[in-house]
Amino acid sequence: MSNVTMGNSSSPVSGTMLNREQLARLYDISQELQATLEPKVALQLILRHAIELTGADSASISLVNPGNALLELEASRGLPESLTQDYQLALGRGITGWVAKHGSPALIADVREDARYMSLWGDVRSELAVPFDVHGEVRGVLNVDSTQVNTFDETDQAMLSALAIQASRIIGNTWLFQQIQGKAAMLESLAQINETLQQTLSLDEALEAVTREACRLMSATMGSVLLLDESKDWLDLKASYGAGKTYQAKPRLHVDESFAGAALRRDHPIQLKDVRHSSLYQNTELACEEGLVSMLCVPLRTESQAFGVLNIYTSEPHVFSVEEINILKAFANISAMTIHRARMNKEMRQLEEALRGREKLSALGLLAAEVAHEIRNPLTVMKMVYHALDLKFEPEDPRHEDAQLLGRKMDHLNKIVERVLDFARHDEPKIESVDLGRLVQALQALTRHKMRQQHVTFTLELAPNLPLIEADPGQLEQVLLNLLLNAIQAMPDGGQLTLSIYHHPAPSSQGNVELILTDTGSGMDQELLENNRGLLQSSKPEGAGLGLMVVKRIVESHGGALRLKSSSNQGTSISIVFPVSRQMTA
Repeated sequence: MSNVTMGNSSSPVSGTMLNREQLARLYDISQELQATLEPKVALQLILRHAIELTGADSASISLVNPGNALLELEASRGLPESLTQDYQLALGRGITGWVAKHGSPALIADVREDARYMSLWGDVRSELAVPFDVHGEVRGVLNVDSTQVNTFDETDQAMLSALAIQASRIIGNTWLFQQIQGKAAMLESLAQINETLQQTLSLDEALEAVTREACRLMSATMGSVLLLDESKDWLDLKASYGAGKTYQAKPRLHVDESFAGAALRRDHPIQLKDVRHSSLYQNTELACEEGLVSMLCVPLRTESQAFGVLNIYTSEPHVFSVEEINILKAFANISAMTIHRARMNKEMRQLEEALRGREKLSALGLLAAEVAHEIRNPLTVMKMVYHALDLKFEPEDPRHEDAQLLGRKMDHLNKIVERVLDFARHDEPKIESVDLGRLVQALQALTRHKMRQQHVTFTLELAPNLPLIEADPGQLEQVLLNLLLNAIQAMPDGGQLTLSIYHHPAPSSQGNVELILTDTGSGMDQELLENNRGLLQSSKPEGAGLGLMVVKRIVESHGGALRLKSSSNQGTSISIVFPVSRQMTA
């Protein structure tokens, strides 16, 4: 066995020779270190032997965190427990930081006489620190301390440096082995997760699976998915795993003013080591309450655009490595495809349901027409016979009123048959560009007397520069007039009627125009709405109106959509959305 010498010419012990006994001891230590592939076990062995070799009272190993270039205490022996929590040191600060920055040992006989020394533990009097190299790069510092002055000499420095060299090789190999194991485990988990997500069809199930599997993959405390709303300005929480009620109830985030929004805008993962004390994180109090510390935020995107973010949190301070970030990026790509597919499935189901609804409505129309025709024939005969009988009685004769009542009811039945047949004809709209604002103003003029009679206050809110819409002006006027009259009749004792029209532009199209009609009338009870009967009943109490079913059919035939919100004794709000015309704006 050859003698070991210190190769650093700047070292005050350059050329110090170790005797055969010391070399043999180092050899035994090296053999013991090679027997383990667990980094934490190897570090504790190094510290134990460092104390035994130098006669120190305590020892520690600080490693450079590549994520923030700070020295962090990785392992210690004999130090107060308070020093081992959240210990960080910038390169160049203190004796340990100086050694890490310059890559040279430091032998301090009395720390009180060294300007570099930073007191972290009041009982330390002498210190010895040597650089800790991994694959030719300074990755940390091995320290030993003593409560006595002049405890360490040049031989101790040579022994400690030799131990650091031996240990660096072992630790480097164990880290590499651990990284390979971790990558293999993550890739295996990623493959299994991919199979799980591929079997998910429901959007809610997909979002739940994404957050759950992200936490499992990254050993995270909590995970969440935030998706862009229709305006592309806000991120809404859609799913979470491991989150408490406070997090689940947190407000939506603005894309331009939030940390998650920054990840979306940059289209790149970003992380925070401690969200509890970061000015970049909007909900620091929430983080403290939920026990959230470190955060990694990764965009969710399809080939065309980013549409949300995936967040994971840890309960302890953690700097995510490049490998961890890349793994979560790969997972986010799989998740994005799963969410996109689930969304498409949901839209397909909605289209299928709409198609089935139209088929049912069409069948109902045909059935109604058939029934109406069957009723009309005997009704016509009854009216002919009635008029042929010429039942004229004196006014004082009781039969006079009965004969007139019979005639009125037959006329009433005939009107009902006509309405059913009109509905069954299902005329296709004659589409042209229509100025919705002008049409509404004309209808306001038609109904102003009716509103005045019933003490209804009307407010019209028109957005500026409203674009034209594509509609049949006759059918559209029929729909809006019907809704206005229904709303007025729902407020027999007076009230407030508000009609608002907005334009919602879209990045890839002209967008749409939304009309919202709100009254303060009697409304519909919850049971009626939940049973979906609201759109199938006549909207006038006496049954003389078109009915919301017909209104809905006409709106949908124009490529629009109708939504209704109502509460008993709290009024009704009806929203109608129409596509914008390809023509120029009004």
